[in-house]
Amino acid sequence: MSLILRARRVQRFLAEQSFYPLLLTSLLAAVLLAMRVYRSESRTYSFLIWNLLLAWVPYLWSLWAASIHRRFPRRWGSLLLPGALWLLFLPNAPYLITDFVHLYQRPLIPLWYDIILMATFALAGMFLAVASLNSMRIMVEDFTGSKRSWLFVGAMAGLSGMGIYLGRVLRWNSWDVFLYPRAILVDAAHLLIHPFSHLSAIGMMGLFAGLLFVSYWMFTSLQRKPVRS
Repeated sequence: MSLILRARRVQRFLAEQSFYPLLLTSLLAAVLLAMRVYRSESRTYSFLIWNLLLAWVPYLWSLWAASIHRRFPRRWGSLLLPGALWLLFLPNAPYLITDFVHLYQRPLIPLWYDIILMATFALAGMFLAVASLNSMRIMVEDFTGSKRSWLFVGAMAGLSGMGIYLGRVLRWNSWDVFLYPRAILVDAAHLLIHPFSHLSAIGMMGLFAGLLFVSYWMFTSLQRKPVRS
């Protein structure tokens, strides 16, 4: 009986964290890619699977943080490690949107199919980003209050925008922070210290930060219950 109760608690926890619709979206993306590979006999977009797996990493860190917070709701110090790892990998989720740069007409497969394929992967990445950000914001709200938790959302969206730029344009990976921390810090600091010399970069970071923030805002607004007269 204890195993059944434990399984039910895990299932309820995953449902609260939007795990099942996220999994379904990712499976749909994988199926669309598998159908494309079968039809074209080409692995042209196989890199999307790797990018999608990386998009799941920050969500999994957020699950770890949420499980700790559920067991120890007042021990904010225990959230520092999963929180730092979550932030480090967060840009990998909305990064999937940038894979549209690889989109153009290819033999055998209609362009409209590839558009849907790319869009599905991009949506899966954004859903993962928003779900993990929501989980972390709720924890921040428990410690600091609602208003400060929204400042947290804005800050994380901004850092995510910078991370996307560092990944797509400068070709840094999340794990490079452990391998080349000084070089990444220099690149990031140069952008912030000399913003007018990098207007294109600042614009790109701002657009992705805004997109993530607005997407999250829409997600939270949909969760509100309608007011009945």
